[in-house]
Amino acid sequence: MNDQTTRADGVRAPTDEIVIAPVSGKRGRAAFVDLGRRFAAQVPNSVPQLRSEQLELVHPDKNPFFAHADVQLFMAERGGKPVGRISAHIDRLALSVPADQGMGPGTGMFGYFDAEDAQVGDALLAAAEEWLRARGMTKVLGPISMSIWEEPGLLVRGQDHPPMIMMGHHPSQYEAFITANGYEPAKRLYTYDLDISQQFPPLVQRIVKSGERNPRIRMRKVELDHYEREIEIILEILNDAWSENWGFVPLTDAEVQHTGKKLRPLIHPELNRIAELDGEPVAFMLTLPDVNDLFARTGGKLFPFGWLSTLGWLRKPMGAGMRVPLMGVRKRLHNSRLASQLAFMMISDIRGYASKTFRSERGEIGWILDDNQGMVAIANTIDSNINREYVIYSKDL
Repeated sequence: MNDQTTRADGVRAPTDEIVIAPVSGKRGRAAFVDLGRRFAAQVPNSVPQLRSEQLELVHPDKNPFFAHADVQLFMAERGGKPVGRISAHIDRLALSVPADQGMGPGTGMFGYFDAEDAQVGDALLAAAEEWLRARGMTKVLGPISMSIWEEPGLLVRGQDHPPMIMMGHHPSQYEAFITANGYEPAKRLYTYDLDISQQFPPLVQRIVKSGERNPRIRMRKVELDHYEREIEIILEILNDAWSENWGFVPLTDAEVQHTGKKLRPLIHPELNRIAELDGEPVAFMLTLPDVNDLFARTGGKLFPFGWLSTLGWLRKPMGAGMRVPLMGVRKRLHNSRLASQLAFMMISDIRGYASKTFRSERGEIGWILDDNQGMVAIANTIDSNINREYVIYSKDL
């Protein structure tokens, strides 16, 4: 019995040596995704996701993010066994963002970070950094897996309960793995937990009633018969509303269409609003039933019997938690009383339907940037509490 193994390049190496190799192609992507699923299954309160959806996110022909990004996936092996993974990527749209908004020229990213131990984490981060440095990047942000609109940040608080739809979930030791390599927090993202079975405080109710008496304001449900139009309206407002936020990268037309198609089965008119001012759409609020409630029961599988549960749940997700992943008010209204009034009106309207029609008890708002004073104030006013904290780290290359 010897203490050596053969590396992918044919060189004999000690079995305890960590070998980092780039992966690509169908088999490589499948191995990358399956390794991530193996790691996730070991984390308490993690919820298994659909493998097909995870494969699509790293497929250059199926995720429109790749149209404006350069991406390399890496896997780590030790003794011939996979022990970690990471992505290194450059979002070309992010390079044109003003530097004071967190990204800008020379900014690369890493994501999909999983490591068996600190030594593996060191090797993976070094490989991603070298790949980015070789392409002229001078700073790295992460973890961002992979678009800022997908799963940004590392979970550092909130591992004691399952994540809601489209939120990452990571073991506590990853924070030390990353910071030990010279990374420092660049931005904190919060989600807020809310008891939606209860009425909002009297102040919020007065603000809402005042808005309901304003003839200039019209609050309407998303119209499924004109779904493509509605999604275009919502994401056009989003690009305007968030354009000066830290980390903002505009969604492309292809990403708008792709996102709309993916969200369509989860869109219930009662839970989504567009606010109009003098007939112009100026604000929106998207609310998604927490499909993780379902995946926790089916093990993230549609077959052999999961599809029956899925179809029934999608039609009427009774008792499901509700997450507000996106809300926005046109930039010209920011810092005005009208902006907060529209937000309270949408939240109040949707809370009522979620509680009465779907018998939901719990809602989650976010993520919200830690310095987004307007949204933090709204979250505090409706008596919600921070339940999860994510950190995006930064390092000069």
